[in-house]
Amino acid sequence: MKADEQILEIMEGVAAGDIPPASAAASVRSLTARVEDLGFANVDLEREARTGFPEVVYGGGKEPQQVAQIAETVFAHSGAVLVTRTNEEAFALVRERIPDATYNSLGRLIFADSRRRRESRMTVGVVAAGTSDLPVAEEAAMTATIMGCKVSRLNDVGVAGLHRLLSHVEKLRSASVLVVVAGMEGALPSVVAGLVSAPVIAVPTSVGYGANLGGIAALLTMLNSCSAGVTVVNIDNGFAAGYTAALIASVHDQRKGGTDTAG
Repeated sequence: MKADEQILEIMEGVAAGDIPPASAAASVRSLTARVEDLGFANVDLEREARTGFPEVVYGGGKEPQQVAQIAETVFAHSGAVLVTRTNEEAFALVRERIPDATYNSLGRLIFADSRRRRESRMTVGVVAAGTSDLPVAEEAAMTATIMGCKVSRLNDVGVAGLHRLLSHVEKLRSASVLVVVAGMEGALPSVVAGLVSAPVIAVPTSVGYGANLGGIAALLTMLNSCSAGVTVVNIDNGFAAGYTAALIASVHDQRKGGTDTAG
């Protein structure tokens, strides 16, 4: 029995008068604090019960075998797993343990999801300034997708050819939240935020020539945006943008209600 099912059972027991509230509180605390010690990692088994999504595995710096073992542990407990910044070598080992796992080479992500989850009515728009920004944009898009959002992509619409963006204004305005990814001078999120009423999550990338300073120039531009509604994540951090966008979309979706669908 998964943690959410156990918590529901405890709540029903309290409602029926069979479980004292203090005992129920202690039981819930124990359920949401469990970890599995793998020796090299302590896997948070109840992240989903606390935050709504299982622990995400950052693959960078980990041995492929470590990635596979952590991914298997997360998936066995929650029915879903997402690994970021990983590679095909790690994927080969993960797939031995999770046959339904998929690898997205552009976004460098491994994911699998066997849960039943609500189909969101909200759309996350992911906008990439240039083709060189696509790996970061794809990381954001796939993160939002596995978190249950519909995703709309708009690629290669940077400010150097502003007409390319302006021809898609209605598509931009149809999204509940937008992730805008840009390198070079990083101006695109400010422009997009001036065209829409939805929140904009800006992602600076390390794409650009020397004075781009590995994404710092784009980061500073985004932080100094004159458009309201822009928030900024770290350089190249498509995952954080996609995750945050999915959380925002989830709040909207809870107000409107979704439909159950197989993961």
